[in-house]
Amino acid sequence: MPIYNIRGIDVDFPLQAYDCQIVYMEKVIRSLQEGKNALLESPTGTGKTLSLLCATLAWRKSFGEFSTNPSEEKGWGSSQPSSSQSVSSTPSDSQRSGLPVIIYTSRTHSQLKQVIRELKTSNYRPKMAILGSREQMCIHDDVRLLRGKAQNHACQYMCKKRKCRHHPPVSEFVKRHNPLGNEPFDIEDLVNIGRTKGPCPYYVSRELHKSADILFAPYNYLIDPGNRRSLTGIPWSKAVLIFDEAHNLESICADAASFDLPSTYIASCISEANQCIDLCGKKLVTEKSADKQFDPDNYAILKALLTKLEKKVGEVVIQSKEQGFTRPGSYIYEFLSDLNITFETANMLMDTIENAAQLLEEGNNAASGAETKPKGTVCRLETIRDVLNIIFRDGGKSHSLFYRFHVQESQSNYSESFKGTTSRTLSWWCFNPGLAMQEFEKLGVRSIILTSGTLSPLDSFALELNLDFPIRLENPHVIDPDQIWVGVVPTGPSGYPLNSSFRTRDSLEYKQELGNTIVNFARIVPDGLLVFFPSYYMMNQCIECWKSMSHACSTQASTIWERICKHKHPVIEPKQSALFSHAIEDFETKLRDQSTSGAIFLAVCRGKVSEGLDFADQAGRAVVITGMPFSMLTDPKVRLKREYLDQQAFKPKTNLKGLTGEEWYVQQAARAVNQAVGRVIRHRNDYGAIIFCDERFVQQGRQEQMSYWLRPHVKCYSKFGDVIFTMARFFREKKNSSLLKPKKETFSVHEQCSDKDRAPEITVPSSQSPTSLVSSAAQSCSGKPRLLIQASTSRTKIDNFTPLGSILPANRATLPEKFHKLPQQFKYFKRDLDSHCEEVVDLTGEEPVNSLFALKKPKVLETGNAHLEGENRRVLPFSLCGQKSEKKEVIVGNTSSSTCGGEVESRGSAFLAQVREKLSKAEYNEFVGFMKALKSKTLSITPVLESIAKLFSFPGRFSLLKMFKDFVPIKYHEKYEELLRIHGSQD
Repeated sequence: MPIYNIRGIDVDFPLQAYDCQIVYMEKVIRSLQEGKNALLESPTGTGKTLSLLCATLAWRKSFGEFSTNPSEEKGWGSSQPSSSQSVSSTPSDSQRSGLPVIIYTSRTHSQLKQVIRELKTSNYRPKMAILGSREQMCIHDDVRLLRGKAQNHACQYMCKKRKCRHHPPVSEFVKRHNPLGNEPFDIEDLVNIGRTKGPCPYYVSRELHKSADILFAPYNYLIDPGNRRSLTGIPWSKAVLIFDEAHNLESICADAASFDLPSTYIASCISEANQCIDLCGKKLVTEKSADKQFDPDNYAILKALLTKLEKKVGEVVIQSKEQGFTRPGSYIYEFLSDLNITFETANMLMDTIENAAQLLEEGNNAASGAETKPKGTVCRLETIRDVLNIIFRDGGKSHSLFYRFHVQESQSNYSESFKGTTSRTLSWWCFNPGLAMQEFEKLGVRSIILTSGTLSPLDSFALELNLDFPIRLENPHVIDPDQIWVGVVPTGPSGYPLNSSFRTRDSLEYKQELGNTIVNFARIVPDGLLVFFPSYYMMNQCIECWKSMSHACSTQASTIWERICKHKHPVIEPKQSALFSHAIEDFETKLRDQSTSGAIFLAVCRGKVSEGLDFADQAGRAVVITGMPFSMLTDPKVRLKREYLDQQAFKPKTNLKGLTGEEWYVQQAARAVNQAVGRVIRHRNDYGAIIFCDERFVQQGRQEQMSYWLRPHVKCYSKFGDVIFTMARFFREKKNSSLLKPKKETFSVHEQCSDKDRAPEITVPSSQSPTSLVSSAAQSCSGKPRLLIQASTSRTKIDNFTPLGSILPANRATLPEKFHKLPQQFKYFKRDLDSHCEEVVDLTGEEPVNSLFALKKPKVLETGNAHLEGENRRVLPFSLCGQKSEKKEVIVGNTSSSTCGGEVESRGSAFLAQVREKLSKAEYNEFVGFMKALKSKTLSITPVLESIAKLFSFPGRFSLLKMFKDFVPIKYHEKYEELLRIHGSQD
């Protein structure tokens, strides 16, 4: 394998490097050598991750061997030598502190898993560790079933009481297994070790990080101050921080420094404080303890303060519901001083809350009589502690200059509506993401490297983070021009403008034109087609329109949706995270279905589909952008952010030009588009089309905000016919060229070039451009052939193409005239072609609270020889789903069956009232989302039932779990009984 000498550093690279990879590694090494920050953009498919790892580890190795060297253990933590080594072989603290430490972070664990996979392909074997959450690592039979803070509390309680058998052996295990971490491993590997050997993977990872050369972790371990403090022993002055997939870093930093405190949360905290008072009273009687932790006066003071806070938030004068109540960030200190919450008292309050969390956990377990099985307590008081930490950070007020204080009325929940009260939210929003970056400057880190495939425009990104990035790069792609088709489509098949702006997005003409445009693309594009909408609202509105038969431009024979389904099986991105993995599996399955030419994934910019997923090769042959994903201007946070940036940009006596609110607003949308576009063209030999279906992309300013590598390929088309002609020719030519290549049975997840003989060293001096010294032979290998979504190539038809001469605009009927005039009654009986989806009757529509279970609007249905309409038709409100062959709506006459329908409706209303009462607002919204997912046919009932069962399995909700069975169709009762057995034991 070749060795490249870049700026005096020998980089052992497992492949023949592309020009852009050499340039990228040169920038990385320069940043590390000079101790400067770098902002590096390199498109997906250019081998960015492998280049970053090899360059960084080569530079680190220049300081000395990795800690995997058996002769000496070069760690920088407090780990002890194994029994096979003498104590004298451990280097001194001064020696350890002299070695650089690499902290490699990414947004999600799935992205880190890809990074570790790339590390395995390299020749470097540093001592490594990876950090994760208890949710991913816990192997305790009971604790692993919990989630979030409840799981954290249960784990801490079990360890404190020495009731977890996996925690005690951790230190001894790490000491005896010193080679652990010498070979790359991910979280799954660590969990398997825990299950077979016994030690807790979560705490093993905490031990391993103390002696690692490179540490992998999610962003929050660096950005969150509390998590950062848990990284004990790191010499920050020698640390190199790498933020991969950093395109969302500025919003993550801002969110981590902000808070939203609903009045409902304050009420829950008051209730918890009251519980602590009762628990302390019982302990004083039974145990007669003099411990200050059990002093009820402390919790009485806490309760009184929270009660005053709730009252004060409620008394804030809000003159405009849309504008809310806004003040400068420093107003928070004046607001809290009236409650006697100051720098001096805040620390005492936080200590009291810490004790309260332990007291509630112990009390909860004692009340349930649980000896070894933890209940898991969600302590909402900890939210108050986090709020105080943000407000009184560093003991000063200077950071409040970058904040805004805001109070607004929020949507009331069921109980508040019943009482006639209004819910409010107290917010303190940070508008300077650079605050988190400044923390690293204070720590004196050596270098910060931010990299992603979509950072453009770089200037605005650097301005947002308020950090100096002397080293920057915008890399080109490794593909040839004939591997990509990029077009701006300003009009649809009938010539109507495509524009998703606020003034036109709701018009019927626009939605029809967009639908007909996508029908054409579904016929021409082979295999996987991705369609990105600006928002969930727009996606749902368009799908609803395309399924409708009521508008004039839709032929009587088929709807737009049916014509899309004729060519590609549809999959819709769910809004609920719990359902996303099932949607991906659904897409993969439909992609392999030979009955159509592939599958179409309808998704949203800034959604999960647009972030970090690889739709390589046949999984994604084209991506359609249907508009600019601008945030809502009426959103208070967006409005105040724009105002803040305008104030900063036009401040007098400033030499640097700041980012204006409008520039930030536009560039946020542009970056989201670039991220969605990056789902296709995932490696050197990939090809595909990128289609911008909005006339605003014709503007030069919009194109300048596209990724650097994309701009040379963009072409604007004035006629829709030219779009169809050139795109069909593009895919036809790629099909013909692919037929000449050897076929593979399936795509490989780890596809890479093999070099049996080691190539000679290639020296790249720092003074000379590295691009001129790379052989053109390097163009035959893929730097990063990464596939998360695999598509089989063993299909009988590799690509499905319609002959160009037979392609018709999608708004032209292809059926004979005699089929155009169907009997009127069949209009109301038409159903979607997507017959594999299970249908639902909605119980969570956007009706007023008191009429949530109101009956559906009257429709006419053909039922034998009679029509039932108006009052004669009732729908059972909790009929969840069924197969196509079964009735989805129970139709009852005005006579004997009407009472039954009313009873079910009443029973459903009563159940929903209990759900509202026992779930938090966020959890209730999640439940509503699950039900809506069923209606929109996003997924089948089975995964949704599993998610709802988990939601109802928390302590005190078993009654909901049992009652919900009454509304589950009989044929799913056996499955639901199984869920009851699994989750029922937790109550």
